[in-house]
Amino acid sequence: MRFKKLDLNLLVALDHMLELRSVTGAADRMFMSQSAMSNALTRLRTYFGDPLLVQVGRRMELTPRAESLRPMIRDILVRMEAAIDTRPEFLPEESDRTFNLLLSDYSLRVLMPEVFKRVGRENAKVRFNLRAQEEAPYTQIARGEVDLLIAPEPYTSKDHPSALLYEDRYMVAVCRHGRYGEGPIDREAFETAGHVTMVPPQQARTADGELLAEAGLSRRIEVTTFSFTSLPRLVAGTDRMATVHGRLAKLMADQEDIVFHPMPVETRALRQMMQWHVLRDEDPGLRWLRGIMASTAASLGPIHAVDASD
Repeated sequence: MRFKKLDLNLLVALDHMLELRSVTGAADRMFMSQSAMSNALTRLRTYFGDPLLVQVGRRMELTPRAESLRPMIRDILVRMEAAIDTRPEFLPEESDRTFNLLLSDYSLRVLMPEVFKRVGRENAKVRFNLRAQEEAPYTQIARGEVDLLIAPEPYTSKDHPSALLYEDRYMVAVCRHGRYGEGPIDREAFETAGHVTMVPPQQARTADGELLAEAGLSRRIEVTTFSFTSLPRLVAGTDRMATVHGRLAKLMADQEDIVFHPMPVETRALRQMMQWHVLRDEDPGLRWLRGIMASTAASLGPIHAVDASD
């Protein structure tokens, strides 16, 4: 299909090339040969009268013209995808739709098992693609690459709708038989002990780090990991501490060698949100999924402290 003499299929290729800054990467993503993608780039350069991508050292960089085109092309494609995907009604027991969700392993453990139980009770035939959260996760919502983002409020965008799922508070995980097993944990102990922390991809900031900094607490970090759910196990047999989500601590309260104590100072609650693209606000399938997520979150109940004596 052509619009003003432009083959619209080339817009998809250009979108991938501008995102990846790579002809080879775009070709792989679209299951095309590199020569076919190079040919597409040549045609695009001719149409726009601009090189679009140029070789700078060992990598490709976008020209100013390409930078200005990038958000507009993505917006066009997202609007087209939203129009195509939206149906007048949604029947979960008949639909084979795949929902793409972006979330952390914390949400994967605390929320998703209960979501799947609820989906199963509705005999839904839908599929799920769960993707690991990354730095600035809201950008994937803006680009229309995921249907739903599950993340703390600071990592959502003001440009797209969102809703609170539930709140959580942090606790301190320590070895039951270690130096801090009996608790309580005061500020001096917290700031003196070695800590195990989760560091996201690309060294992104974390909600716990921001809340601790806001409360004036510092940590002496000795171990970093890529997983929230691994934190409690990594303090076992040591005198280290880990700052852990309270709802995750509740699920792990029966661990014989780990105990959870309250934080030495009170911090604001973590607000776990779900967010979706503004153009998909009336998507019947996504509205159904948001309802499932909201009702599941409500069933989790209020935050309860974990009794250190358990």
